Amino acid sequence: MFNRFRSMPATAIAAVLGCALMTTAPLPAAAKEKPKKETKGTSISASKGFTPSVKKMMDATTAKDAAALQAALTEGQGTASTTEDRYWLAYYQLQLGILNKDQSLQRQGLDTMLDSGITPPESLAAYNFFAGNFAYGAKDYPKAVQRLEAARAAGSTEPQLGLLLMDSYLNAGQVDQGVATAKATIEAARAAGQQPSDELYVRPIKALQAAKRDAEANEMLALRLRDYSAPEVWRQTLFVLLQQPGMTKDVTLDTLRLMRASKAMLQRAEYLEYTALATEAALPGEVVSLIKEGRASKVIPTPDANFDEAFKAQKDRIGDEESTLAAYAQKPSTLSNPKVAGATGDAMVGYGRYAEAIPLYKAALNGGDKDLWTYRLGVAQALSGDTASAQASFAQVAGSRKPLANLWLIKLGNGAAPAAAPATGD
Repeated sequence: MFNRFRSMPATAIAAVLGCALMTTAPLPAAAKEKPKKETKGTSISASKGFTPSVKKMMDATTAKDAAALQAALTEGQGTASTTEDRYWLAYYQLQLGILNKDQSLQRQGLDTMLDSGITPPESLAAYNFFAGNFAYGAKDYPKAVQRLEAARAAGSTEPQLGLLLMDSYLNAGQVDQGVATAKATIEAARAAGQQPSDELYVRPIKALQAAKRDAEANEMLALRLRDYSAPEVWRQTLFVLLQQPGMTKDVTLDTLRLMRASKAMLQRAEYLEYTALATEAALPGEVVSLIKEGRASKVIPTPDANFDEAFKAQKDRIGDEESTLAAYAQKPSTLSNPKVAGATGDAMVGYGRYAEAIPLYKAALNGGDKDLWTYRLGVAQALSGDTASAQASFAQVAGSRKPLANLWLIKLGNGAAPAAAPATGD
């Protein structure tokens, strides 16, 4: 009766995250250099024979006369004789590119100036940044990396520097450097009290997914939630986890539970799969409360044949199970049997009785599958409001539930209150 909602092909998984395109920023119209005298005392002197030409270039630039500047540049090419002369030719070529909005000409002028070796130190940060920016726009990623790294070394404070450098590394196939740049840029922004660009997370995640480095992609997904914790982002994150290999029914159910706790169940299909798995796990209380929640949020329409049938069947099955379980949970025979204790704890959580599930999960730890019961203990502690104990439990989880435990740690660290399940009554 129920179908899994994850029908997206592997080649399209990355599209779930979304990613805006970056554009190449234009150079500012004003530039620092002036012939003979550079700011802060730096001197770039034109030769005697080149001086008349460079004056014409300066005057044409001041007048914003592109035709006159082109004529002066043509004249100057015949009189330039020194490295300094050729630097000024490149500089005014840059100015002509700015006047004509010709990025190719701007890029050529900047590259020639920087390659001359005599660019004033105080201009290196800006010129390398814009040269790297143009190389990025031209998809010359190795050159973009070279220029942007030089800009960073020269002390550039351009807001887009880290983002462009990261993406240049990624597009050049240097994933490790790209991820490292992203992380450094993220932490610098957070230290400055700013929200990092979402692309600093999304682009490395996509690159790591393409390289089949799922554990590292999961780490970046968790870091993203520190700064972007809207329900839709939680859904994107957990959806990506659900696509990864080795996702058993048991782990899938825990993943959907976290989606629910994050208020990120936004589509009918998610409720459908969750309902199927909880039904199969013999958790009628959880099924009934889940469907009630979906109806209340209008994600599950009324009527809906699949959910109406499931709701009635599980509601009939509940009977007096909740009160019976409450008494059964406290019996020494229950607590002394780890397997029974764990299953009883699951049922209690399904009824929203989180605090009562905690001793049952602790008893289950005396049996096998420590990671399973430590994880579910952490969930019960979190949902009961015991944040400190939940964090301690999640920190111990390894294996297939470690990515989920890390996401819970992010959630609790963000101070977000988990969503409690509604009662199972009508």
